[in-house]
Amino acid sequence: MFSYSILLIAALCGAATSDPSTSTDLLWPLPNGNTVGSDMYSLDSKTFMFVPAGKGGSSDVLKEALERYMKLIFLPSPVPALASSITAPMDKLTVTVDSSDETLALNTDNSYMLDTSMSMLSAKTVYGALKGLETFSQLVSTNSMGQFQVPSFKANDVPSFLYRGFMIDTSRHFLEMKTIMDHLDAMAYSKFNVLHWHIVDDQSFPYTSIAFPAMSVKGAYDQNHIYSQDDIAQVIKYAKYRGIRVVVEFDTPGHTQSWGKGIPNLLTPCYANDKPTGTYGPINPTLDSTWTFLHTFFTEIARVFPDSYIHLGGDEVSFLCWESNPDIQKWMKMMNYTNYAQLEQYYETKLLELVKTIGKQYVVWQEIFDNKLEVLPDTVIHVWKGGDNWPKEVYNITKAGLKTLLSSCWYLNYISYGEDWPKYYQCDPLAFNGTAEQQALVVGGEACIWAEYVDSTNFLPRTWPRAGAIAERLWSKTDFSDLHSATTRLHNHRCRLIVRGIPAQPPSGPSFCPHEWEE
Repeated sequence: MFSYSILLIAALCGAATSDPSTSTDLLWPLPNGNTVGSDMYSLDSKTFMFVPAGKGGSSDVLKEALERYMKLIFLPSPVPALASSITAPMDKLTVTVDSSDETLALNTDNSYMLDTSMSMLSAKTVYGALKGLETFSQLVSTNSMGQFQVPSFKANDVPSFLYRGFMIDTSRHFLEMKTIMDHLDAMAYSKFNVLHWHIVDDQSFPYTSIAFPAMSVKGAYDQNHIYSQDDIAQVIKYAKYRGIRVVVEFDTPGHTQSWGKGIPNLLTPCYANDKPTGTYGPINPTLDSTWTFLHTFFTEIARVFPDSYIHLGGDEVSFLCWESNPDIQKWMKMMNYTNYAQLEQYYETKLLELVKTIGKQYVVWQEIFDNKLEVLPDTVIHVWKGGDNWPKEVYNITKAGLKTLLSSCWYLNYISYGEDWPKYYQCDPLAFNGTAEQQALVVGGEACIWAEYVDSTNFLPRTWPRAGAIAERLWSKTDFSDLHSATTRLHNHRCRLIVRGIPAQPPSGPSFCPHEWEE
């Protein structure tokens, strides 16, 4: 049997990397319920094959994944390995998928069982199989003799949270299609399963609407910075084939300045001294034309984005323009409303009911809850504020019986000199004083990167591998919290991302990868 040994690289720089042939140091996120044996099997790119089986064995998603991973497992090893005593060759990995159902939803099973000594990977769904294939691919290393090898390894792996998301912002700065696709690849390599696409905002409206084409013609930066319907379909399909849902966000009634450029009378005219100022505030909820537009628009969105959820925003709604507008003041008196929070309640209630009638569920930012607006029982509240006080917010939301999603501690757009990923790694969405029933309502979390200072020139290196810290926290058990082990594994994951074409920046100071980034 091959004895366990350690290969130290860049030790003076704190970048110690264990020999991947005998440890889990190549794995990210760390699988739950894993054991590593002492046997080692060789793989030959000319003879090794994946063998699909089960009811889902003929899935197009699985077929494409097997072709993709046949290439990935025979890429150069991200870190050097020692020569190993080979127990036997591995000629195949049988991939058994129990179900032929390819539905992607919040409760889609992502678990899998992997046993390399038995040449077996099994999963209930094709998306669980994708996660198992990623783990298998990470176990493959190249020894000093140039052989591809994989250790005896068993895992009965299931993610800690159903929702492991990442939010991109394509309004403040546009992201090119290739950047989005590369990001989806990196998400799959880290076992994220939701792309939250904050596609439009005040600054620009790059979504090309079928029913309202003037919104992107007049609201986008220009016609080189838009997403066509074909672009969107391509992103959704590319994501699905990597086990990633696409949850789009159209944030209203605030954050809608770009909307008003293409839809007359949608936004509220602001007044000063009884005269229009020429500026506009949130969507005007008092006009019938507003609701005709919203129904048509969201009906289109429900068709274009097939996920069962839409993110409806609802954050940072300023009442100042509503308060200044004489027509809204008259309407408020007619409705016997005494404060503008009631107008916000009116808007949100109607919007949520509208979205429900078109067959969608929804996520909203936490202001909806904080402002004591009534929501339907299946609403998911997205927590983004509170700093270190987010546990109180999560407690209150779950105490009210509502599902919640955490982002407060995972804003990747905040950068500083030095190593910052440990603070993301140590944020636990269940670290609040709630009952078991309350904790069960925490469906997961999201990394967010707002794009005031991010576009395709710096998005990927700024995001990766820092986002990996969040990916492991959402996948692996919370007792996997050893920063020393995580530092080694995250460094190795960064090197793997580089080998796979993702320009990931160094996570922990001076170090090196055997294969440096080449565009």
